[in-house]
Amino acid sequence: MDEPLLLGPGEGEPHGVAQLKVDLPELSLAESVYEAGRRGPPPHIHRVHVDAFYVIDGRLEFELGPDGQRFQIEPGGLVLVPPEVVHSFHNPGPGECRFLNIHAPGADFGDYLRTRGEAPFDSEDPPPGGGRPASDAIVLGADEGERLAFGPTVATLKAGVDDALGSFALTDSTIAGGFPGPVPHRHERMVDSFYVLEGTLALRLGEQEAIAGPGSYACVPPGNAHTFSNPGTEPVRVLNLMAPGGLEGYLRELAKLGGPPDPAVMARIAADYDFLAL
Repeated sequence: MDEPLLLGPGEGEPHGVAQLKVDLPELSLAESVYEAGRRGPPPHIHRVHVDAFYVIDGRLEFELGPDGQRFQIEPGGLVLVPPEVVHSFHNPGPGECRFLNIHAPGADFGDYLRTRGEAPFDSEDPPPGGGRPASDAIVLGADEGERLAFGPTVATLKAGVDDALGSFALTDSTIAGGFPGPVPHRHERMVDSFYVLEGTLALRLGEQEAIAGPGSYACVPPGNAHTFSNPGTEPVRVLNLMAPGGLEGYLRELAKLGGPPDPAVMARIAADYDFLAL
């Protein structure tokens, strides 16, 4: 995949209960719906990639570490599982659970889904002794994370370059009406992507202008021009998933300035990161 991708709600490669949204070396993302009582794979570890879960609707219950410590995550919550931490998960009910599953790096997760588990994949049974402790995982509730405010626009940083391998960053952002967004730009190494939770996000993806509503997903591989904005009057809530992490440093610098950021100022600060203004 070399060009930007835009998927509407419910679109993606279907694989049973999972829809594969994107499958790149830097990032694989799937959206799954589990009915009450459905279990994921048995306890396992990964050696070279991070496995993470963001809950959109319902609840997921996780068993983490050698002792199978249990954590329940509700909408807006994130579980980030570093390499060598044993984990499994299921939907405890009572209703359905819809969640995003992030693999970063991608670790050929897409091929694993396409071949129904026959293709090689970075997944192993728990090691002797049970692997790393559950405390090495990151478990965040809906309101937890680093809050970065840009006037009325607020980004909650759920994960970044300092977490586990630093292989992805995730913000849960509420973008105020009238937010102009950054200047058109591209990244040399980073995959930039957006999953809209609420409202309508305006996107430029290469030469394409698009409107993305709830459940839509846009992915921009390295080298492609893009930007986003909220020209409307109502706020937009969006997940910004980036792989690898690091651009969140730019967001921290912007937040220190206070107030709604000026696009020119945004571009000047971003020049110190993997951000080339066009």
